[in-house]
Amino acid sequence: MKLPKYPLASGDKFLTYEFISEGTKGLIFKRVQFKQTNLKNVYNLAFGDKDQTTGEIDDTVISNNGDSEKVLATVVATVYAFTDKYPDAAIYATGSTKARTRLYRMGITKYLSDVTRDFEILGERKNEWETFKKNVEYDGFLVKRKE
Repeated sequence: MKLPKYPLASGDKFLTYEFISEGTKGLIFKRVQFKQTNLKNVYNLAFGDKDQTTGEIDDTVISNNGDSEKVLATVVATVYAFTDKYPDAAIYATGSTKARTRLYRMGITKYLSDVTRDFEILGERKNEWETFKKNVEYDGFLVKRKE
């Protein structure tokens, strides 16, 4: 994806990334966090606005800052950075709502030919996994860096 991205700051273990969205509503602090699940080498991708008081991710707020493509490209950049450090990791992602999961699916679909050069992408449907296909509604996504 050759899209503009925001500069990233990451934690020392490359599990947390932060950036600042700049748009119509001003500066909004964003956070991406990769959390180990109970499955070996499977990490959950958490993303949202960073609560400036607690530092926690709020994945329910709707920012509408007018820079969604740049934000998406920046989140994808964190997946590249994370899998550079952890090449065997698989990353699970889903939206906090069906509408957000749909937005993620639309983003994957839009850049599918770019992303599949470097990643295997699976879609979860009815607790089953399949190779990601356009125009299919999924409950979640699993991404793994190609070797």
